[in-house]
Amino acid sequence: MKTKKKLILIISLCIALVAVFSGYSLWKTFRPSRGLPYEQLTAEKALDYMEFEVDYQLVDVRSSEAYDEEHLSGAVSLPLKEIAACAAIVLPDLMQMIYVYGADGKDSAKAAQILSDLGYRNISEIGSIDKIQKAILARETAEET
Repeated sequence: MKTKKKLILIISLCIALVAVFSGYSLWKTFRPSRGLPYEQLTAEKALDYMEFEVDYQLVDVRSSEAYDEEHLSGAVSLPLKEIAACAAIVLPDLMQMIYVYGADGKDSAKAAQILSDLGYRNISEIGSIDKIQKAILARETAEET
């Protein structure tokens, strides 16, 4: 009888540990900012995440003309004015990690909210292209020294 109680105790402890680690793992992957359905990140933090994540999409919400002049490598163009109509075509996976940037933080925040309203669940608003380019340059300069 004692062996049966020990076995039940061991199994219960194993189940509890699995539940705790599963909960912690889910909590670590859930990153929205307080009060928002999306996450707001600094350019530096976004670069840290992008360094290790795979299968994410950068979304440039500036005008098509601004995108054609310059954009971040790997970014797709989804102008703010067209985002509601074209998001499903450009971003078919509602669960894909999406990093949104624009001409300024206001545009990228609007776009992140619209994407969230459309059902996208893993959105990070990372501000303006200028801040991101400065963070990239600072990181490259630091690596050279």
